[in-house]
Amino acid sequence: MIGRRRLLAAVGLSFVGLAGWRWLPTSASATDASRRSNDLIAVTCSRGRHLAIVDPEAGVVDLIEAGAAPHGLALHPDGRAFVATAEGIAVVDVQQRRRVALVPYSVDVGPPRFGEYRPGGMGIAVTPDGSRVAVGVYRSGGPSTLDVVDAARLAVVGSVTVGVRPFQVVAAHDSRHVYSVAHDSYTVTVVDLEAGTARPLAAMPLGRGAFDKPHYAALRGDGALLLPYQGRALQILDPVSGTETTMPLSAQTHQHGVALTPDEGRLLIVGTGPAGGASGGPSLTILDLDTGAEEIVPLARPHEQVAVSRDGRRAFLTGGYLLTGGWDGLTVVDLETRATREVAVPDGPLDIALLP
Repeated sequence: MIGRRRLLAAVGLSFVGLAGWRWLPTSASATDASRRSNDLIAVTCSRGRHLAIVDPEAGVVDLIEAGAAPHGLALHPDGRAFVATAEGIAVVDVQQRRRVALVPYSVDVGPPRFGEYRPGGMGIAVTPDGSRVAVGVYRSGGPSTLDVVDAARLAVVGSVTVGVRPFQVVAAHDSRHVYSVAHDSYTVTVVDLEAGTARPLAAMPLGRGAFDKPHYAALRGDGALLLPYQGRALQILDPVSGTETTMPLSAQTHQHGVALTPDEGRLLIVGTGPAGGASGGPSLTILDLDTGAEEIVPLARPHEQVAVSRDGRRAFLTGGYLLTGGWDGLTVVDLETRATREVAVPDGPLDIALLP
């Protein structure tokens, strides 16, 4: 407890048996106060061991032990958080602010490491019905896998091979399929959780350039996946038919995290800065999906992921950009005025979710 207080002060304040599976502080101004939407945010601290609970107005309010090098984060309908760490899948009771379980992966990922290429869990998702958790597991020197966990029993009940370095896992609306976005394989793998099958789809509208890889996707209400590339193209991928269309982008920046506004009218895209053929600086692209019109908001630093407040008025961007190590904080963007401000969060905040 003493260590946690010091750190807070430093920052400012069943389908078993199915064929195909391998079994196994910033102070708020009066204006800010009048515009609050009561958002609390959970953030993984990628260079440490914690899940941070953050009030965008007051800063970090708690740090919960999760496990070494936490990456992806997914919330269960019952309020638990599932965190993909370098040691296993941490199950966190957010209300009680404690880890209640650590579920081991189906494959050996070795001793815990940190950094961009650390082995272990990366993307993670909970199915909408709450029955299962799917996590992409990266191994340096072996294929990546998708482990599926029974959310009630907290046990891995199946795994299947997916593309290499699964940055993100997205659960389909039907709770039967999940989509693994594999950075190093230029693929999105469609996994059928009932049949235990995996079907890779190409995710390379710009070809196979060194930086032209998929990172994150937003799932639209019609089931389409939206994936940005290098501030040049948005791939709109139908994972059922495998068909795709592209929409031009103009930010010319290496793009990572994406999020839809609550009305799905706009897509927010994180621009990390120059990489490969992209020469633009860090930014947030606000894309009107009906007209294709873009607004590019310049930012002072690179970021990794983005979430949108429930009222659609603010965006929260995490500073733990893995390629460079990032910085220790969040940027809050007012989507009406375009004003920005930073909130200190320790240890390279990476993935993010709004708490209920």
